[in-house]
Amino acid sequence: MVFKLLKYCTRSVGVLIFILFSEVAGLSQANLDSLLQQLNKSIKNKNVYVQAKLDRIQELKDQLVAMPDLATEEQFDLYNKLFHEYKVFIYDSAFKYALELSRTSYLLHSTPQITYSKVKLGFVLLSAGMFKETFDSLKTVNIQSLPDSSKVDYYWLMGRSYFDLGAYDNDSYYQEAYNNIGIQYLDSAIQLCQPDTYYYYYTSNYKNMMTGNSNEALKQVLYLLRKLPLTDHQRAINNHHLGSLYLDKGETDKALAAFMQASIYDIQAAIKENAALNSVADILYKKGDIKNAYGFIEEAMEDALYYGAKQRKIQIGSILPIIAAEELTSVENQRRLWLIYSATLTVLGVLVLVFLIIIIKQVKKRKAAELLITNSNHKLQEINHQLREADKIKEEYIGYYFNINSDYIDKIEDVLKAIDQKLIAKKFDDIRFIINNVNLKREREELFVSFDKVFLKLFPDFVTIFNSYFKEEDRIILKDNQLLSTELRIFALIRMGINDTEKIARILDYSVNTIYTYKTKVKSKSILANEDFEKKIMGIMTV
Repeated sequence: MVFKLLKYCTRSVGVLIFILFSEVAGLSQANLDSLLQQLNKSIKNKNVYVQAKLDRIQELKDQLVAMPDLATEEQFDLYNKLFHEYKVFIYDSAFKYALELSRTSYLLHSTPQITYSKVKLGFVLLSAGMFKETFDSLKTVNIQSLPDSSKVDYYWLMGRSYFDLGAYDNDSYYQEAYNNIGIQYLDSAIQLCQPDTYYYYYTSNYKNMMTGNSNEALKQVLYLLRKLPLTDHQRAINNHHLGSLYLDKGETDKALAAFMQASIYDIQAAIKENAALNSVADILYKKGDIKNAYGFIEEAMEDALYYGAKQRKIQIGSILPIIAAEELTSVENQRRLWLIYSATLTVLGVLVLVFLIIIIKQVKKRKAAELLITNSNHKLQEINHQLREADKIKEEYIGYYFNINSDYIDKIEDVLKAIDQKLIAKKFDDIRFIINNVNLKREREELFVSFDKVFLKLFPDFVTIFNSYFKEEDRIILKDNQLLSTELRIFALIRMGINDTEKIARILDYSVNTIYTYKTKVKSKSILANEDFEKKIMGIMTV
């Protein structure tokens, strides 16, 4: 029967990286940031680690189902393996298999196995914060029937039970009494430990921590982490102890690094009964990193709910509302900044003002600040894009307007001068020649060409995108040197914001019916629905 240390596990590449961080050397912010990234990455992949544990558990359960006639001794071994998989994973299941251990141990009539199962049951009850039940179970243990290795477990568990009970009561009189009893049990455990073994240093370190001998405790835990082969769970526990010792010495950054390392090991070993992530959140909160603190305390609460231990949920529940309140305040402050930014944009027009009013109304109705900020940002980007596009169009067409008007004024001036000269010379027939020489059709075509050039400068992809709305055989093919066809020009004017058919007809010198006919003909050939066609045209962007 194997009741000693768990076998040393193969480390993943990610774990090897952060083992290299020295617990003694001063930590730079870069190192803390690197650990923070690794912790976030581990959290992101936590379902992978949990699934690996669930797969191992399922294999053990399959063995029980596949071999219903297993000998009681073999059943005991399988229940023991399942207990160890569940003991820091899910409380209810760990409790169930601890009871199964107890049941099969009585069937075996084996006093060592009966007492062993009671110790394991005590561990589960203590993890859940059920102190009375823990002591009820442990006080029935026949210590003399246990081998030395199991006696170490028993004495250590009794010691921890009294320490935890004292911390839970938080009364100076009773806590001192409980701590003194706990120290006696730890002394008994230390006497039974083989020198220079994990349990010797771990138990000694735990005693030194509880008696305030922090310097000796720090030496021992550093020795454990550097020199001895440890499982992921053991590394998580001892890094948590290391963080607590650094925190007591006021070395916050070292404590934070140790707690983050412990949290990474906890996550990668799928350990749900943990305290390190809670400590990480607490330190980050005190350092002012509210965002990460809030994320980690939520993860810690999720682990506590998953495991199902009341005591851990109470511990985390006492901190979570405080951090959550700070997170809400931080989000609220960000929301106020966005509102100020929105207010400054009201000078750009009535549209932005209306948008700001909508935001204020939504803020009063809803408390979801994150969603509000996200929606506001998207809408502001859209408005800014529209304003930039409108400014660009205005800039191009103002220049176009002045150039065209200047040309026409020059032409009118030339005609007026010529007519005036002919009037002075009384050459009236020449006046008619001058007037007849004004080619309105050519002038209008030149006007269209100028419009086409300016439009295509703003929307160089207009023709290509427009044709993409049709089957290949229905696409508009332009003649040589032709910039826009009549159909394209109609929808170019629509894209410029001229939606009145009568205005389009006057600009292009067509009847209203002709414009309607062109629009209907084009839309009927499009692969788009008629009601969506002009929306797609308006969606074509400037460059």
